Amino acid sequence: MLGAIEAGGTKFVLAVGPSPDEITARHTIPTRAPETTLAEAAAWFDAQGRITALGIGSFGPVDLDPASLGWGRITNTPKAGWADCDIAGFFIDRLGVLVGFDTDVNAAALAEYRAAQGEGCRSLAYLTIGTGIGGGLVLDGQPVHGAAHPELGHIYPRRHPLDADFAGICPHHGDCLEGLASGPAIHARWGASLSGLSQDHPAHAIIADYVAQACHTLFASLAVERVVIGGGVAQTPGLAARIAARTAQLGADYLPGGQRHRVTAPRLGDDAGITGALMLAAAAR
Repeated sequence: MLGAIEAGGTKFVLAVGPSPDEITARHTIPTRAPETTLAEAAAWFDAQGRITALGIGSFGPVDLDPASLGWGRITNTPKAGWADCDIAGFFIDRLGVLVGFDTDVNAAALAEYRAAQGEGCRSLAYLTIGTGIGGGLVLDGQPVHGAAHPELGHIYPRRHPLDADFAGICPHHGDCLEGLASGPAIHARWGASLSGLSQDHPAHAIIADYVAQACHTLFASLAVERVVIGGGVAQTPGLAARIAARTAQLGADYLPGGQRHRVTAPRLGDDAGITGALMLAAAAR
C-alpha cells in the first residue's frame, strides 16, 4: 500500500491505496500547529496498516534539492509556526518509509499530466487560485524544479485599468498575481468572495484578466500545451470561460502553438493533488 498527503495551509488530505489509480481510504484533518497536525496524520496512517512509501505534496515554499540538508522542509512560509518544518523528515522517522516530496501544485500537475497523456499532451501547467496562488509545471513527464520550484503566483501582471488603486496584499511583492487575484485579495477590496459578487460586477473581468495574463505568459514563455486551473476561486461560475476567452484575446492569433494551447478545468477535479501525491509515493518506492 502507498500513502499520500496533500498538505495545504487549511487542511491535510490523507489517503492510502495500492496505486495512484485506486484510493482505498481517505481522511481530512485541519491544518493546525505542525506538532499536532503531523502527529494526527501519522496516527491515521498507523491505523491503516503498513505502507511501503509515502508521497507528500506540500504547500510552500519548500526545499526540493536532494543535495540540501534542508530537503523535505517547508522553508520561509508566512503560515504561522510552519517555517522550517521538516515535514518529510518527520514521516521518514515516524513511519519508517521512503518519502517522495514535491509541492502540492507540482503533485497536481503530475496527476493532470498523466490524465491528459491519452490525448497526446506532453506539457502542462497547473495553476491553483484560492487562498494563495501557486503553479506547477510538467514538461515531458518531469516536474520543473530549477533552482527551487516555480512560484507562478508571484509574477507581476499588468494592472487592469479598473483596478489601478489597489496596492495588493502580498507581504513580499504587493501587487503580484497572488497579491491581486487570490481569494483574500478579492475580499480585501470588494468585501466578498468572487462567487458572492453579482455576475455583472467588474471584479469578474478584472480577476479573469489577471489569471489570463498568467496563462498567456506560460504559453508564450514555455510553450505549454495546457494550463489547468483549479482552486476555490476558480470554481466561481463563469470564471473559467472568462479566463479562456481573455487568454485567447491576449494571444492575438500570434502564438505558434495555435489551438494546442488550451485553458481547462482539472480533469481529476479535487482529486488532482492527492492522486499526484500517490504518484510521488509510487516513484519513491
